[in-house]
Amino acid sequence: MLVKISLLVLFFAVMVAIGLYFRRHNTTVDSFVLGNRSVGPWLTAFAYGTSYFSAVVFVGYAGQFGWRYGISAVWIGLGNAFIGSLLAWVTLGRRTRIMTRHLASSTMPEFFGTRFQDRGLKIGASIITFVFLVPYTASLFNGLSRLFAMAFGVDFTICIAGMAVLTGIYVITGGYFATAVNDFIQGIIMLGGIIAIIAAVLKVNGGFTSSLDALARVSDPAVSATPGIFTSFFGPDPLNLLGVVLLTSIGTWGLPQMVQKFYAIKSEKSIAQGTVISTLFAIVVSGGCYFLGSFGRLFSDRVNVALDGFDAIVPAMLSGFSSLLIGVVMMLVLSASMSTLSALVMTSATTFTLDFLRGGLIRRMSDRQQLYVIRLLIAVFILVSASIAVVQYKGGVSFIAQLMGISWGALAGAFLAPFLYGLYWKRATRAAVWCSFLFSTLLMTSNIFFRGSFPALLQSPINAGAFAMLAGLVIVPLVSLASQAPPSGKVAEIFSCYDQPVTVRASESLGTGKGVVD
Repeated sequence: MLVKISLLVLFFAVMVAIGLYFRRHNTTVDSFVLGNRSVGPWLTAFAYGTSYFSAVVFVGYAGQFGWRYGISAVWIGLGNAFIGSLLAWVTLGRRTRIMTRHLASSTMPEFFGTRFQDRGLKIGASIITFVFLVPYTASLFNGLSRLFAMAFGVDFTICIAGMAVLTGIYVITGGYFATAVNDFIQGIIMLGGIIAIIAAVLKVNGGFTSSLDALARVSDPAVSATPGIFTSFFGPDPLNLLGVVLLTSIGTWGLPQMVQKFYAIKSEKSIAQGTVISTLFAIVVSGGCYFLGSFGRLFSDRVNVALDGFDAIVPAMLSGFSSLLIGVVMMLVLSASMSTLSALVMTSATTFTLDFLRGGLIRRMSDRQQLYVIRLLIAVFILVSASIAVVQYKGGVSFIAQLMGISWGALAGAFLAPFLYGLYWKRATRAAVWCSFLFSTLLMTSNIFFRGSFPALLQSPINAGAFAMLAGLVIVPLVSLASQAPPSGKVAEIFSCYDQPVTVRASESLGTGKGVVD
């Protein structure tokens, strides 16, 4: 117990110290929210990765999908790495940085309002962000309950209160720079922790080969009668596995807390380096989590999934480890939770202040007033999300749990297509953006109340979310072509940011031999 408590005290002390150190750097809204758009590749890549993979992935998704799909669940981790990280950085990184700076937008709703010349879009996007991001934030706390009960025998409410207070301190005082530095430290803990845990779990069953052989011998007639199905290439349910890969990988392209990382990156060189770092981080962390979860059935003697649920699988796998390794697990889960929590509350508070209050309910707000309101709302959002988590945990309110489940699909479905087309296509219209917003939010909300009326494939919130994202990619161009084109002059001015000449070193471009860049 002394070892575990010592590790946690050290962890919390470092997080708070970093927040207090960076307090003096936050004199303006831009510095507090985006770090003056001067954050380097390592910090940005780790901030992206740690915001991507929370305790929900480690405890919930890894256990659930590892149990369902066996070793093929690793495809989810690879999809996260190559679609959710590599392709996202290549497709969105540079253009997002250039256009958002050109439009002076600090948030995704502000981008929609300025890019499509419609203040209503900014308000609509901020409402969608608030409604679906806050309950999603609450879900982060749920992954901690069983692990802390296993390690310390501490009540879940105390765990939530401690994590909420400490996260609030370093986010409110330190702003984006403090969260980025803490994300870097937390990311290192996640990398080392997942490697150590995988090695320990495999050792229980005699190593990788023996564990794989034991998994091949597991059978579940309720899933499939095929021998060795849980070690097969695509597992027992390839179609639903594809839905999980799409939602958890492409979905990041439309999540405000993820895309906003590209707003703050420093330079072209930083984007290239960040792409590689972020991808490698995702391979180890996400691939490692799902690889770990895929061996969950080997510990079926320790857990009753029908009674305790999928969230009990990973804690059961770790229950027999040493105090030192349990301490590492606690730090890993806290790192995953606090890094994502800080990104979500920062995004929620910033969006609500800059896109809903400023210029709307409050006509004029000075820079100092905006900073004060953002900090106040960070505390409010942490309190609200923690309260929702406690209510859901203590009372078992199924509606809240369902709302958490559809948050990712609603946000990504509403924002992905409009944001992507907004960066690349001049013909995209405000009518198309509204259609994407309405279609995805109505679809995912209906999935809560009328799930039985949906086609069998779409009764899963995960599949419904993946469908919403793919549908948006079709809806936006079709509605854009059917509606009135935006004013050509204004659109040309917005896209002029991509045509501005820049000077680079010869080591970065071959040029034409005449001092001109190709």
